Amino acid sequence: MLDDLDLALLRELVAGERVPVVDLARRLGVARGTAQARLDRLVRDGVVADWAPRLSAAALGLPVTAFVTLEIRQGVGHSAVVEHLRAIPQVLEAHTTTGDGDLLCRVAARDNTDLQAVLDRVVASPDIRRTSSVVALSTPIELDVGRLLRQPV
Repeated sequence: MLDDLDLALLRELVAGERVPVVDLARRLGVARGTAQARLDRLVRDGVVADWAPRLSAAALGLPVTAFVTLEIRQGVGHSAVVEHLRAIPQVLEAHTTTGDGDLLCRVAARDNTDLQAVLDRVVASPDIRRTSSVVALSTPIELDVGRLLRQPV
């Protein structure tokens, strides 16, 4: 369970500014050791998933985003397909889903021709029975888990 200090610390972290722990502690009115202990616990508990910068696929030359639903052959586990997808750098994420498909992937590409090449690599697995793709025209709301901290959930 997160308390008010945890939430305040997380809000400071997701503000996008790199701040030393001593400055975080000063802003929150707590001792540096308290702030560090809280940060360590939040990392250990998986609340803070990583410290890497958030990269823009578009700025890296991959402005096309598509969502690909995969149907996996019956009787086959997901692990072989997931390993196949991990080998394709343009597959940014994959989620096991309910509904018509088994996996939903977000992929990035340079253009529609490149997207076709990425999709060809995806369907190269014999365990993938069928795919369905949609191309994102824009992204009015970016992935931002920090939004959960702005209002009570």
